[in-house]
Amino acid sequence: MSDCVFCKIVAGEIPSKLVAESEHAIAFNDIKPAQPIHVLIVPKKHFNDVADLAARDEVVLLDVMRLGTQVAEDLSIGSFRFQFNTGEEAGQTVFHAHGHITSKTPRA
Repeated sequence: MSDCVFCKIVAGEIPSKLVAESEHAIAFNDIKPAQPIHVLIVPKKHFNDVADLAARDEVVLLDVMRLGTQVAEDLSIGSFRFQFNTGEEAGQTVFHAHGHITSKTPRA
């Protein structure tokens, strides 16, 4: 989608600090982190939200989940949250499916 900020990041039109990449998804640092560690996991293909993604492409959904888990492992996070907001009332502000990997601190 031409006006989607995450589609532009995936296409390289908007810079981001890439953390990791897989066949179907990318991971990059959130520009407004809610916690010290805050990485977004975004499918390369546009889906409106995680419910849309789950309904339309199980392969991409699994890849997003695996990449998020790998990012948490690579950052040596002990406890972490992998959260998806679906809809404006749930706090979704960018309407391209994405998960948030957040944690207060890396594992010592």
